[in-house]
Amino acid sequence: MSAMTVSRAPRWMCSYSREVRTVPAGRWWTAVRVPGALGALALRSLGDGTGAVIEDGYGGIMYWLVPPGDAAGWLLPGVQVLDRGSHVAVPPLRRTSGPGLYWRVPLSHESYWTDAERLRAALTEAIVTTPRNNRTPRPA
Repeated sequence: MSAMTVSRAPRWMCSYSREVRTVPAGRWWTAVRVPGALGALALRSLGDGTGAVIEDGYGGIMYWLVPPGDAAGWLLPGVQVLDRGSHVAVPPLRRTSGPGLYWRVPLSHESYWTDAERLRAALTEAIVTTPRNNRTPRPA
């Protein structure tokens, strides 16, 4: 997947920044925070059906962006829904590899959301097949 051009950045994304920014969740998207082991399985399951994914290479965490409010009420082990009142660290548009925070799956102007129900199904499948000790993110 190729990186999007700067002129096509969504409104919430600072297209010229070279720094990680914090963006409030709940307005443009809800973020779903997932431990890396679960995230890798879910990403494989979603394939081309995934939207943008942020990965924290140091923390072993992945973040999916879903339509605002679409993950409300989720109770999945090791998974945290970040909505209004939360902020998410977002890497610069062109940072598509680590170390640190980067776009594991780059966002695009046409579609940066992942369908919440498909993501939930992929995460549920991953939880069933992942040993319990790999479901919890490493402490910061």
